[in-house]
Amino acid sequence: MKIYTKTGDRGTTALFGGTRVPKHHIRIESYGTVDELNTWLGLLRDQDIKNRHKETLMKVQKDLFTIGAILATDPDKAVLKSGKERLDIPKIRKEEIQMLEDEMDRMDESLPAMTHFILPGGHQVVSYCHIARTVCRRAERMACLLNEHQPFDPDVLSYINRLSDYLFVLSRALAYELKAEEIKWIPEKKG
Repeated sequence: MKIYTKTGDRGTTALFGGTRVPKHHIRIESYGTVDELNTWLGLLRDQDIKNRHKETLMKVQKDLFTIGAILATDPDKAVLKSGKERLDIPKIRKEEIQMLEDEMDRMDESLPAMTHFILPGGHQVVSYCHIARTVCRRAERMACLLNEHQPFDPDVLSYINRLSDYLFVLSRALAYELKAEEIKWIPEKKG
């Protein structure tokens, strides 16, 4: 399989199913941002963090490939009118969403109560996690816009939303484990 196909030289790309769309299409922006998020999670997973976090991040990366496939599929080609699937596209299941919630609950048990917003930073690993969180929020915004125009499985949006929450809690857990200071954002009184 060659990496270069020369079919995108005129600013279009093919969705799963063969439909060609402009490379700036919201569908491409959506799964491209999910792909970007996946690379940040790979960088985060490569850091010196607990194996449990690495294993969860690996699972999330695999789920993001599933989400990317869902977002990259022409909805008209994915399902026939009879309801039979034309393309074999995996699904995001409620169990994957529940796994994120369970991991957040587990991490929260050992964290101090949050009383203020927290400034990103304190340690390079924590900063990588915050970058991943913000890219996840952008992926969610892109996917929501796409869903307004071409609806897809609502569990995808739930997963992306829960993932950004998971990444926030993970950033706090990493700060705690790395003994990095969490700097609270306290608005300055001016004037």
